[in-house]
Amino acid sequence: MLIASVVLYLLVTIAIGLWAAMRVKNSKDYVVAGRSLPLYMNTATVFATWFGAESVLSVSVEFSKNGLGGIIADPFGSSVCLVIVALLFARAFYRMDLLTIGDFYRKRYGRSMELGTSVIIAISYLGWTAAQLTALGLVFSTLTNGAISLETGIVISGVVVLAYTIWGGMWSVAMTDLFQSVMIIVGLGVIAWFVGDMAGGPGTIIAAAAEASKFEFWPKGGTKEWLAFVTAFLTLAIGSIPQQDIFQRVTSAKNERTAIAGSLLGGVVYFGFVFVPIYIVVAGLLIDPSLGALLSAQDARETQRLLPAFILGHTPMWIQVLFFGALLSAILSTASGAIIAPTSLCTENIIRPLYPNMSDRQFLLTLRVVLVSFTCAALVFALRSKQTMYDMVQNAYTVTLVAALVPLAAGIFWKRANNAGAILSAVFGLVGWLIAAFIAADTAVPPTLVGFAFSILGMVLGAIVPRAAPQVHRHSAPR
Repeated sequence: MLIASVVLYLLVTIAIGLWAAMRVKNSKDYVVAGRSLPLYMNTATVFATWFGAESVLSVSVEFSKNGLGGIIADPFGSSVCLVIVALLFARAFYRMDLLTIGDFYRKRYGRSMELGTSVIIAISYLGWTAAQLTALGLVFSTLTNGAISLETGIVISGVVVLAYTIWGGMWSVAMTDLFQSVMIIVGLGVIAWFVGDMAGGPGTIIAAAAEASKFEFWPKGGTKEWLAFVTAFLTLAIGSIPQQDIFQRVTSAKNERTAIAGSLLGGVVYFGFVFVPIYIVVAGLLIDPSLGALLSAQDARETQRLLPAFILGHTPMWIQVLFFGALLSAILSTASGAIIAPTSLCTENIIRPLYPNMSDRQFLLTLRVVLVSFTCAALVFALRSKQTMYDMVQNAYTVTLVAALVPLAAGIFWKRANNAGAILSAVFGLVGWLIAAFIAADTAVPPTLVGFAFSILGMVLGAIVPRAAPQVHRHSAPR
């Protein structure tokens, strides 16, 4: 019955995606849903995209291993990111009336920055998308007791996500996100109530977590530990701002006010609800302490089986159906957004400039071809990676933090920002990060923080030097 329910759920999701595709009349519909999403749909797309596989399977495990301090990046950093976007960036994004975030770099700095940042941002999505495909593969493997291997499950997951995203684009994402958000909130909410009662109630569960020191937030140790803590927070809090999926959700709103409110509400709902799977895992470990052995599994990916293993082993069928429905909702909603975002960037900002006479119909076809290509690339990444979903997501945002954030923020808020500064910022940030990671990865200052500092330096130098040079020339002229 459980497998049949999962198959039925997948078919319903695909059907919703195909129905939504009927709204796609042009490329603007495909990429930003015609800039027409009302507040409830805009909020749902923000929440559903952020609430992914790592929110259910990885964040809860990280909390069980390292407490609140271990999840500083997600949900703390990721939630703060959405608040920052709502308060500081959403208005500017919406007023520009652009199709992708790559268009911003072209409009503000020129073609070189458009191409460079679009490539960087698109690549950063490989890890995030791979995390979702890995999670869905894990679900298929768990449900069949290993009859479907993790690798085969990952491939199947890619096919499923493609099936309902390829035709409708952002409209399919928005419609399925709304359905999936309801499934996540209702499903996990009911499960938390049921499992919490099995474990003795909220008081018992919270007391157990406190006794195990899981509510310790601030890092213990010296400078190295504090810098690592700050870097983990910044990676998601600001490193995920220059991302196409956030840009798409802001610009898909029906008006500027909705764009701001949708991002803010999505962030608040996400932060509040991401603790529900954490609560379920803590309760599960109280009910069956033997599951704690998974926390020290040699293959880090195996730790993510903890919650599914508990649900399958200790709950009735109707709870299992609710759980896997909610889990599939979390995975699919994030995966679909994670493949449409880089697809839009690659097509609009890398391919289209090479063919300036491309018609809108040809552009739509190209979008779909790129969507398939990117999904295949993410599949390869997922099949080869041994990282947990939590690590994949953090690594994805490191690239944009060191290479794309400073040019974006400076381009909006600093009038002196120029093309030279933007290029130097991206190059200095990437090179500084890579060198530090290669030769000094274990030093007190994390390589990510080194790259971010060099990115700021590059922007400042690029903005100052071109202005300083003429002054030197004028002073030396009388000589």
